[in-house]
Amino acid sequence: MSFTQLGLTPDLLRAVADSGYTEPTPVQNEAIPLVLAGRDLLAGAQTGTGKTAAFVLPMLQRLHASRVGDWRHIRALVLVPTRELAMQVEESVRTYGIHKRVRSTTIYGGVGFFPQVRAIRSGPEIVVATPGRLLDHVGQGTIDLSRIEILVLDEADRMLDMGFIRDIRKIMALLPARRQNLLFSATFSDEIRRLADGLLDRPAFVQIAARNKPSELIEQVIHPVDRERKRELLSHLVMSRKIDQALVFTRTKHGANRLAEQLERDGIAVAAIHGNKSQPQRIRALADFKAGRVTLLIATEVASRGLDIDALPHVVNYEMPMVPSDYVHRIGRTGRAGIDGMAVSLVCVDEAPLVHQVERLLGRLIPVETIPGFEPNRDIRPEPIRLRTGQGGGRPMGRSRPGGAPRRHVNPAPARSHASVGRWPVASGTSIGGGPRRDTRRSYGRARP
Repeated sequence: MSFTQLGLTPDLLRAVADSGYTEPTPVQNEAIPLVLAGRDLLAGAQTGTGKTAAFVLPMLQRLHASRVGDWRHIRALVLVPTRELAMQVEESVRTYGIHKRVRSTTIYGGVGFFPQVRAIRSGPEIVVATPGRLLDHVGQGTIDLSRIEILVLDEADRMLDMGFIRDIRKIMALLPARRQNLLFSATFSDEIRRLADGLLDRPAFVQIAARNKPSELIEQVIHPVDRERKRELLSHLVMSRKIDQALVFTRTKHGANRLAEQLERDGIAVAAIHGNKSQPQRIRALADFKAGRVTLLIATEVASRGLDIDALPHVVNYEMPMVPSDYVHRIGRTGRAGIDGMAVSLVCVDEAPLVHQVERLLGRLIPVETIPGFEPNRDIRPEPIRLRTGQGGGRPMGRSRPGGAPRRHVNPAPARSHASVGRWPVASGTSIGGGPRRDTRRSYGRARP
């Protein structure tokens, strides 16, 4: 099927063609006709599936078709979890709305308040906002949400995970009762379903691909390495051209800064992007990376959300995520728009339980390749992995997230099969979790049946 069969107007079809797209993705193919028909929508789609265009294109068409009289007020609101995603969505609005007379703006924290006030006063039809800063404007009386016709919650699961549920409910209470509601989420937890039940009116349902499954275009590999040699191995992979350009994930802001400094001393062009960076710094780092002036962009989990980088060849998990589903979100930065990608994980023995949880989520083992010269020391005993206050990010283990329950999956210890334990090089008489076990002395890269 082509875009011409989805019911879009010639102006939008021309904008899509100008962007180089000829065929809709599955989520666009299913969602666009439903949104054009005015239906509420609950859509499940991973990053990289084209979900932004799935709501931006029909939203632009519906707003243009129903525009009457004085339209200099906010008619559509898109809520997103991060400033990077806000900029990405608003850029899509401008890209696809280039042939239509439409004003849009973004509202997010980390930048000046009053320039946003001036942008709101200019009369945008579409506002893309993060919940916290939007409520700041509500509290100051600088924004009017009483005439919203379309509400979009993009990456709703991440917003709830970041503790925005109370803010979202406050915002919903300020909106008119009659409106179209679109909710996009990569996963459907009980909390997401409760939110959908209170938000959506007889919604259509679209589910693209299996839950928590990465794109088939992404090749995944684990490189085992001792914790203290990870940076050395990453430098080696770049210098040997096995990695050309990559988005590199660390767990903490402090870790991102430290790694960037070490790699700079190795002669590699790097930039770091995380919550402690100002918005101009984050914009500049991303622009340098997209332009090829930076080889490695070091990012934390939250800062990376919404990064849209065309033809990104590699994603590197310098440290495995504490939450298994975050692995899928991380590697989803590559393998987008039909282009193959590579996800590389540098894993020390401490992180074996985290890998086991990811593999259990994926339903398969991730291939293991040991790089010659970087074979892990099997005499090193594993240590528990915990996030502590003062490490530059994260909350103490067991502390509640804002508006939510404590994370119960931090420092996981899932049940492990005999075969999976044998994939990891551990000291004699030591289990993956640090307790006693029988001496197996299997190698990390042992062939699997």
